[in-house]
Amino acid sequence: MSLIPDDEVRSRDELVSFVRGLHEDYLRRGDEWENQTLDRFLEALAAWMHDSPGWYQNVGQELPEGGNWAFLAKALQAATGYE
Repeated sequence: MSLIPDDEVRSRDELVSFVRGLHEDYLRRGDEWENQTLDRFLEALAAWMHDSPGWYQNVGQELPEGGNWAFLAKALQAATGYE
């Protein structure tokens, strides 16, 4: 799976695979990432989610509706203590 998700992440398993790919990419070349620390990564994540309607508009796409925002929020929160 590509590190550019577009519309290919359609299931929980595909999301898991995508996140694992991000982790592997960070381990290989994290020094090249703009947001190398957790605080910078989380700030950028929040900023991009906030600005995402504009991003979708800029690339001529519709913001996807019907996402399970509660699932994503729970996953992010759970990762603060899950081993």
